[in-house]
Amino acid sequence: MNETITAGLCSSAAMRAMASDAVAPYLLLQLDSRCSVEVTPQALDRMARVAEDSGAVMVYADFHTAGDDGTIELCRVNDWQKGAVRDDFDFGPVALVRTEEFRRCVDLLSDYDYAGWYAVRLALSRCGNIVHIPEPLSLVTRTADAGCQFDYVNPRNREVQVEMEKAFTCHLREIGALLEPPFEQADLGGDYPVEASVVIPVRNRARTIADAVNSALSQEVDFDFNVIVVDNHSTDGTGEILREMAEADPRLIVITPASRTLGIGGCWNEAIMSDRCGRFAIQLDSDDIYAYRDVVSRIVEKFRQERPAMVIGSYRLTDFNLEPLPPGVIDHREWTDSNGPNNALRINGLGAPRAFFTGIARRLRFPDVSYGEDYAMALGISRRYRISRIFDVLYICRRWEGNSDASLSREKAACFNHYKDTLRTWEITARQHLSDNTDE
Repeated sequence: MNETITAGLCSSAAMRAMASDAVAPYLLLQLDSRCSVEVTPQALDRMARVAEDSGAVMVYADFHTAGDDGTIELCRVNDWQKGAVRDDFDFGPVALVRTEEFRRCVDLLSDYDYAGWYAVRLALSRCGNIVHIPEPLSLVTRTADAGCQFDYVNPRNREVQVEMEKAFTCHLREIGALLEPPFEQADLGGDYPVEASVVIPVRNRARTIADAVNSALSQEVDFDFNVIVVDNHSTDGTGEILREMAEADPRLIVITPASRTLGIGGCWNEAIMSDRCGRFAIQLDSDDIYAYRDVVSRIVEKFRQERPAMVIGSYRLTDFNLEPLPPGVIDHREWTDSNGPNNALRINGLGAPRAFFTGIARRLRFPDVSYGEDYAMALGISRRYRISRIFDVLYICRRWEGNSDASLSREKAACFNHYKDTLRTWEITARQHLSDNTDE
């Protein structure tokens, strides 16, 4: 092995040029043009040996980063799995790819300006194993901003995302996991005490819980509704605030779970399984507020008009004082009725506020975790049922130091991403089985 190629451009043309020029058995690709990378003296031999021993079509490794003050930090990346299909999956700064397999995958490429590398690495995953080496084999000096978690919904990146969705849809078709419309409408019948319940899980949000509850109680509707707050054993005075508010308004129902170990998903299950939960369960986080007083009414009307199993609105990012934060409105306009349930596997979330038909949510239940619980529910619903969207802003998402996902460490973010990749792995497998049964 004697060839190193820097892949700063991710177009199909760049991929074809690399495949044409390569003469060695392996290509070493630099995957991030925003940083300067120095591989360790043993890196190339080590990666080649692991590739030979494992038979992998591609290997990648952990790395070190150099701080401005000269400090060195170890950065570990996640193991690859079937569901690691995000276009922003972190392979670290460099990867070693078998040239023969790389050429074979490049030959399959459509013309992409942005999604060339993404389509190639998805194709590589269909050819063989992608192996993570849990050893630091390079040193990274960051030279440009690493972006943010909302890049995929930033309107400026729309053209990029269109290509990524096209490449990913082709991948799902190739692996037998593509869902085809039409998707089922839900039978919204059944007896419920009220038409809708606003569900607010909370723990230690004395500073914000009154804002959230008042926002919910001030909704103007022509049907009966209530607000179910699941107080997950708060210790900061949140419970006392809720008790006073419940005494003043009987529509506010406060549930304290028997268990002290529940995550947000477990709190959601407490709400939807309650005999006081309405036909539709509508999300409101304890940090946030609704944008207008007709939000609940509009969501219920959407259920009645289109009979989906889930309705998702749009939100505006603000600081604690409601001043807008970039990128501003998150509306997920990439969603289409025909391909949204497929593209949902590629992106990191589906938006807010989220609302569920309680009958189906009770059957599926939320995983008892505090990150990705809503994503798991949405994937499960989308496999069979219609999901409807409201692209107008309905929700104000306040970002502040008290958020549970504020200032995530790299390790924590990697842990969260690994969990969502695991959810995707299970969902892809389920859809493949669904496709097999359909073929029969």
